[in-house]
Formats: sequence, C-alpha cells, structure tokens
Amino acid sequence: MKIRTITIYGLFDECDSSVSLNQGPVTFIYSSNGFGKSIIMRAVVALLKGEFDVLSSMPFERMDVNFSSDMTLIVENHNGTNVLVQKNELEQPVDESELRRMFQVTYISPERQIVRKKDGHYVPAISVYAAEMRDRIRYAKDNGSLLQPEDSRRPDLSDGEFVLLFKDLKAKLDFMKGAGLEPEMPSGLRFPPERHDLSTKKRKDYQDLAFGLNDYIRKFYQLAESIVVFKDIVNELLIKKNIEINEKDNLTVRLNSGKELPLISLSSGEKQIMVIMYRLLFQTEQGSLVVLDEPENSLHVEWQQKLGGILVDLARLRDLQFIIATHSPQIIHDKWDMARELKANNAGNTDAGRHCE
Repeated sequence: MKIRTITIYGLFDECDSSVSLNQGPVTFIYSSNGFGKSIIMRAVVALLKGEFDVLSSMPFERMDVNFSSDMTLIVENHNGTNVLVQKNELEQPVDESELRRMFQVTYISPERQIVRKKDGHYVPAISVYAAEMRDRIRYAKDNGSLLQPEDSRRPDLSDGEFVLLFKDLKAKLDFMKGAGLEPEMPSGLRFPPERHDLSTKKRKDYQDLAFGLNDYIRKFYQLAESIVVFKDIVNELLIKKNIEINEKDNLTVRLNSGKELPLISLSSGEKQIMVIMYRLLFQTEQGSLVVLDEPENSLHVEWQQKLGGILVDLARLRDLQFIIATHSPQIIHDKWDMARELKANNAGNTDAGRHCE
C-alpha cells in the first residue's frame, strides 16, 4: 500500500499545500523555502506511526493522505486530534495502535548523525550503528547450528527436485559467505549432493540438511544481504579507503596503505552516507515507507548525483517507497520525472508576516 497524494489544510492557519507522488518507488519533493516540506513530512510520519501527541502539536487544521488502495487517512487537528479512515465513501475512526499495525515507517531526519541513548546522552550515530552491526553478526555466528525438523516437517521431494533445491541453497550460502556468515555443516555429507547420494540410506540426512539450511537462510539471509550491499555502496563512493568487517566482527576503515582508521575520524560526508545506508539496510523493514529529509547534507556534488540512483536501487531491492525532501537539484540530478513540486496556496502572505515553514 503506497501513498499517492498528501494534502494539508490550514498550515500555520494560512495555507493549503498538496503533492501527488510519483507512481514509481521514489519521489523527490522540492519547493522554495517556507512552503512547509519538513513539517508535512514529519506530520505524515507521525500519522503513520500513530503518534497523535506529535500531530496535536503541529500547526495545521486537516491533512488527507490517500493510498493506492483507495483508502484515505483524514487527520482533523482542531479541538484535539481525530483520525478517520475513509474507504468506499465510508468513514470510521482509527486509533494509534491500529495505525502502528498497518504501516512500517522509517524517518531519517537532517539531524541523523547524533543518536540519543536511553540514558539521555547524545552519541555519534556511526558508533552506535557499528556496535549494533557487530552484535547482529555475532548473534548470527553464535546461532549457526542447523535446526532438525520433526518428521512431519521433513521435505519429501523427488531426487531431481532435491538436486535443484540444493543448488539454490548453495548459491545463497555462497553469497552469505561474502558477509562472513556460514552455518555449521554436518560431516559426512556431500554438499551439494549428486542424484545418486539421495538414493542411499543417507536420504533422511539430506532431508534434514535441506530443512536446516532453509531455516538458517530464512533467519540470516537478509542480514548477509544488508552487509554485502552496505559495503558495496559505501566502498564504491569512498576514495583511497575501504570499509571492512574485521576478525572481531567490527566495522573498520582501512586506507589503501593498509593503515586502519577509527570510524569517528571519517569526514562528515562519509559518515552521512554510512548512517543513511545503515538506517535503510539494517533498520528498515521490507515494504516500508521511508521519509528522507535533506539527504544532501555534507555531500559533495558528485555524491549527491549518485545518491538518487542508489536509493532507486534500494527501493526495488526492498520494495520501499521513498519520499525525499530536498533543496538540491543535484540530488534529483537526471531523475526529474520522479520529482514533484510542493505547491502551496496563499503561502508567504507578507502582509500577515507569516510563511509556511
């Protein structure tokens, strides 16, 4: 279920704004300063996350968010926050918990390089995410034992079907090995097996192996994919250095000379790219809406021009819908067919001294 249009009324009591999103997975939204891009993006995020307390403090009267399923969410934001779901011309209230069940949303704000911990302290995001990645990798390595099936769950396939299945499993495991993830394989079994191996008394062992490998891949394939794609994207952009996962499962930076650098010594633009990619690959559920505000921060023009294509590829990989608010034509670059201008009526009434921002 993808967003089609966003309309907001009475922003700062004076302007109505609307935008129709691109039918593809990525929409770049641009406008002059003062038209309320960031407020509208935060309002959409708060709505889909069921954060009514956040919505109630925002200066607008009403917001309509229309979806590809022909459902419309209507927020009435006067005398308290009231949210209605409209479908087939019928309206009914919806509460915070139901909205949280309906939608997966990731919001990446302009202030993304700092993370507030539970104790209230602010720390560099790159350090927090590197530790989180290490913990994810270690968990996968600590849980590499293959699960044994109950008799009723043991796959019962023909010899030909088993051969094809094991070829597919091997291809996936070879890919996962590139992320440093491997299961604990049982001894005494050829992998992948040949057809005659499946006709022996070891057939049950191969059935168990197929079940266990399927279960392992189900649990950890996306983690492996995230690690590989993260490294590929970042290393494609970095100059005279690369990121890698060392033998202690730590994310490290290594210069072409071989010298290792602490993550915190990276430039602001390098950390921006790593933070954005980590949020997208490791903290965003497949099929989510992603609202990315001002991705151009600290990025050189060349990186800005490349970022749009990277985001389109990630959207397709993980079935994401991106709404990207930007002031930079370099972020949009050659993708103006995906760009939409946020239009506001009665914005910037200088006589009243108020603007929609």
